[in-house]
This record gives sequence, structure tokens and C-alpha cells, in this order.
Amino acid sequence: MGIVFGTTYIMGMVFGKIVVETPKYTVTKSGDGYEIREYPPAVAAEVTYDASEFKGDKDGGFQVLAKYIGVFGKPENEKPEKIAMTAPVITKEGEKIAMTAPVITKESEKIVMTSPVVTKEGGEGGKKMVTMQFLLPSMYKKAEEAPRPTDERVVIREEGGRKYGVVKFSGTASDSVVSEKVKKLTSDLEKDGFKITGDFILARYNPPWTLPPFRTNEVMIPVE
Repeated sequence: MGIVFGTTYIMGMVFGKIVVETPKYTVTKSGDGYEIREYPPAVAAEVTYDASEFKGDKDGGFQVLAKYIGVFGKPENEKPEKIAMTAPVITKEGEKIAMTAPVITKESEKIVMTSPVVTKEGGEGGKKMVTMQFLLPSMYKKAEEAPRPTDERVVIREEGGRKYGVVKFSGTASDSVVSEKVKKLTSDLEKDGFKITGDFILARYNPPWTLPPFRTNEVMIPVE
């Protein structure tokens, strides 16, 4: 029975079924092919790195954060308690986000992974830096409630309420496809009178083995 359940579970993900926690949000407006969403505050785990540390893979920080929450075994935090994985993985380009100081907690636990995972790119001293972020499960309301990482590269920070213009699309989120989505969404938002307040975020909801036609991706642009 366990084998059948496991096979069904994996096959569901292959065909795009999202089986993990995703962020709550409110749609305040629906535009021509996009939505305006408001997200409540959240707690996130982040790691900032030069992609060359991972042979040019800008998603190389994923394993660092996955180890923190215990995806691959014993969690690399001070309480080890396993946390369920969430979606999406989020990538943000164009700026380096300031990091907050690591949170100090009395015990560590394995955290269920929530979505999104956020990756933010920016240049520093000629290097292309990336900040990847996992939003922690909604049970964590404050940074102090999250377990302290044992890897000093991982930082816990609080995200305030956010407002985004969002366009959803399937397929592979290649640089060229994302660039086209960003260009059109930017144009649509400006045409409809929204003030853009930062760089775009790419949210990817599925694991790498999901077939491209069944993948869920979103380009998100912060607005006032």
C-alpha cells in the first residue's frame, strides 16, 4: 500500500500536482492576464552566494536551505524537527537584498518547507550574487520562533506584507521566456496606473522532474 501511495504521490508531481503548502494571498484586482495580490507577513530563511561557488548554478543555494529544514535527512538547525516542504521556489534579479542578523532560538527543529523559495540576484564587486529564500510554514509568525540555523550562511528574516502584480505561465521558465513575461507585465501594470516598486520575482512551484507543460510558474512584480 505504501509503495502504491508513494508512486501515486510522485506521479502526481510529475504531472504538476502541488502537494505542499503555498502562501496565502488576496486578489485585489484582476487585469488583462494578470492579478494584483496582497500577501501577509511571513518568515523566511535566506542564503546569499556567488553562483560560481556552485559551478555557475544560480539555484545552488537550494541545497543549503534544504539542509536547514531537513529535506535530505537530519535538519541543520539546533532542534532537529522535520518541516514539510512548500512551494514555490522564487528567483529575484536586479538587486542585492540586505540580510538581517541570524535569529537566536533556544532549540532547533526541522521545518516543513513552504513556498516560495526566493532567489534574488544582484551584482557586487563585479560578481553576480544570488539570494535564495524559502518562506517558512505559516505556523512561524515571528523570526524568533524559527529554529536557529547551524550553517552560518543561512539567515532568518521577517518579510512584511507585500503587494505584487502577478502573471502565471506553464512550461520551462527560461531566461528568454521570463524576460518576455516581465516586459509585458511591466507594460500592463504601468498602463493600468500601478507604480512598480522593485525588481521582479520568478516563482516556480514544481520540482525539476515535473513535465514542462504541467509546471506552474509566476512572474511577480512589486507594486504600491
